[in-house]
Amino acid sequence: MGPLESSELALTCTGGAPGSSACGPYAAAADDGNGGGKRPDRGAQWRGESGARIKPSEEEQKTLRDAVYAALDLGTNNCRLLVARPAPADEGSAGFRVIDSFSRIVRLGEGLSRTGRLSAAAIDRTISALKICRHKIETRGVTRARLIATEACRSAENGAEFLQRARDATGLELEIVDRETEAHLAAAGSACLADSAAASVVLFDIGGGSSEIVWLGRSSRKPSGATHHLDGALRERVRFWVSLKLGVVTLAEKFGGLEVSDAIFEAMVEHVSEALMEFVAKVGAEHRCRNFHLLGTSGTVTTIAGVYLGLARYDRRRVDGLWMSSEEVNGAVASLRKMSYAERAMNGCIGAGRADLVLAGCAILEAIRRAFPADRVRIADRGLREGILMQMINADRAFLRASR
Repeated sequence: MGPLESSELALTCTGGAPGSSACGPYAAAADDGNGGGKRPDRGAQWRGESGARIKPSEEEQKTLRDAVYAALDLGTNNCRLLVARPAPADEGSAGFRVIDSFSRIVRLGEGLSRTGRLSAAAIDRTISALKICRHKIETRGVTRARLIATEACRSAENGAEFLQRARDATGLELEIVDRETEAHLAAAGSACLADSAAASVVLFDIGGGSSEIVWLGRSSRKPSGATHHLDGALRERVRFWVSLKLGVVTLAEKFGGLEVSDAIFEAMVEHVSEALMEFVAKVGAEHRCRNFHLLGTSGTVTTIAGVYLGLARYDRRRVDGLWMSSEEVNGAVASLRKMSYAERAMNGCIGAGRADLVLAGCAILEAIRRAFPADRVRIADRGLREGILMQMINADRAFLRASR
């Protein structure tokens, strides 16, 4: 079984120095997103950032109709895969249809903040999950894939060694992406949910080992039918970004996640708030604009939404795109903080695999909300994988059109 190499996109990246928070405006690029076992619905449809309608040529329709794309996101806590086909041409969408998915909590970064290395047990768990991903990729006939690894592999002394072992065991060749790429992919996958009437939006992705926060302004571009403009339009909207070396796993390991007192919760919030200071200074008063809102993509925010809705079992159809008021978020977080560890583990929207992490995520969210008070938050059950898929499909469409 030969290696399946991830496809490369022409992104120009300027990630920060190892061991530090990375931030900055996006570099120019050439034109060419849940844990807890929650899975996107098969057949779910996604649209590009502008929701643009297109009419592909017959040749393009056939080429894209035969293509099957895969996006794999290996993070500090989760291993997640999406397999998709481009949306049918008669729907005129710049998006795709999910035909298979996989999500498993592997805790690859467990203990990493203490030892600086990926543990043998974590590596074994992750390789077991990657073998399932390889099987899905093969059986679905994937023709193009991008397989990325993020903070755990970026930070670990043995990150490259792990990727080689994973390649030998599964045939999958993962690439370690830098923080700017991770922030851009998270935005590419979820920015379509930003209110078009908002002059400013703060988008955030709370991960296991890092959290990416992006300040989006309003684009001067008008929506068009050209899908290759979508990535450029997104980059034009990005004013600033930051990648904090703080995620639910690292924060829970530092402060504890089983029983979180009010004092511990406030200490976590303060810790994150200090790390946010540079980003807050860059945004300044821009969040005091009309229609400003927060846009969150992570297991933390989808869990909060599930608790708010009172779901006995998580349902992404009810969560993705949900608007929550500040008071509704406060109420859901308060409910989570009142639960014992055992109660969180039994909750259908949390589960035993995330019961010790969800309050750390709530603390990160609280720090963001204190820095950028907003009347409303939009919940996104989409992110990195969706961003990867959109970029690959859009790049292929642009290439086909340029080749006519």
